[in-house]
Amino acid sequence: MSPSKIKIGLFGFGCVGQGLYTVMQETHKDSTEIIKICVKDRTKERPLSPSLFTFDKNDILNNPDVQVVVELIDNADEAFEIVSTALKNGKAVVSANKKMIAEHFRELYSLQQEHNVPLLYEAAVCASIPIIRSLEEYYDNDLLTAVKGIMNGSTNFILSRMLKDGKTFAEALAEAQQLGFAESNPTLDIEGFDPKFKLAIILTHAFGLFVSPEKIFNYGITRIDEFDMQFATEKGYKIKLCGIARKRGDKVFAAVLPKFVTPNDIFYHIDNEYNGIQFESIFSEKQFFTGKGAGSLPTGMAVLSDITALMYNYRYEYKKFIQKSATVFDDDTDVKAYIRFYKDEDIDQTAFKSIEQTYKSKKEKYIIGTIPFRAFSQSKWIRNDGVNVILMPGQSKLI
Repeated sequence: MSPSKIKIGLFGFGCVGQGLYTVMQETHKDSTEIIKICVKDRTKERPLSPSLFTFDKNDILNNPDVQVVVELIDNADEAFEIVSTALKNGKAVVSANKKMIAEHFRELYSLQQEHNVPLLYEAAVCASIPIIRSLEEYYDNDLLTAVKGIMNGSTNFILSRMLKDGKTFAEALAEAQQLGFAESNPTLDIEGFDPKFKLAIILTHAFGLFVSPEKIFNYGITRIDEFDMQFATEKGYKIKLCGIARKRGDKVFAAVLPKFVTPNDIFYHIDNEYNGIQFESIFSEKQFFTGKGAGSLPTGMAVLSDITALMYNYRYEYKKFIQKSATVFDDDTDVKAYIRFYKDEDIDQTAFKSIEQTYKSKKEKYIIGTIPFRAFSQSKWIRNDGVNVILMPGQSKLI
């Protein structure tokens, strides 16, 4: 694609779509042009000329003037139909739909190879933080051992408010929704699905593995209560929902779980709606990225960065996959965890390899100890309403 004005067909004109339009007008209005926007709601008032909008996807997908299809809608199934059709039609695609990409990743990779067209999706993983580009370009020759961090701004905001202001989970969630940091249906965020989708994408670019999201265990923050927060405060901890991927030999472990972090942990200082990602490798050792992982303008800027990269024929080379950096996704590992419960029968205490501390009161109980990851991730008791699991600090020797 030559470095001239790129003609864009845009699907979706919500928060991110409008953010993209804004940053385009302020930075690249002479080199990029949205020639058609496909939307669903025929009654909604929009700040642009009605002639720019269409309700028929084929006005973009079959339009020979459209060079780049930008997909920014919520529905993952509809997004996959749009993206796959665009690739088959020989059009370059930019997407921010992490769920769609994670669930269809291997097929999307194959479509890129078969039709020789690029699909870029930096905005799908932590918005404006350049995670995918860094993995593809900087770490292509390094030996990565871990990628971990706070990958969801909504849950980080909620946890920050619960700890700092003493709010309940429900109160903090309501504030996040009021400020636009959480959706009206926040399930994907608070149950840890959103960071799981991001982690699935990261696994391919960091370690060369295509892993179905269903294989990655996710445990959210909905069960964190005042007792857990009090425990954290007494110990000088904060609680962060973390996505964790670690490579040992040719095997990779990945999961999303709440974790206690100490003041000397870099994630301790990442609060509110901010994200933070740390890479660990043999040669570069530890490097840290932080920034806003959501929002109209930060995400719109990431989408625009992908669009302008296409002007210079940029595409992902999936270098770690080609190198066969890792070959096995495996959850056979141990974790050190705090497990809080109300009734003895709520958990299986025999599953622990070792127990360091126990606590019992009239209402709450907890155990801190080392437990095989599979012993709770594949158990039924982990989903009991009265049970909560939080990883303890200092997990590098285990996961």
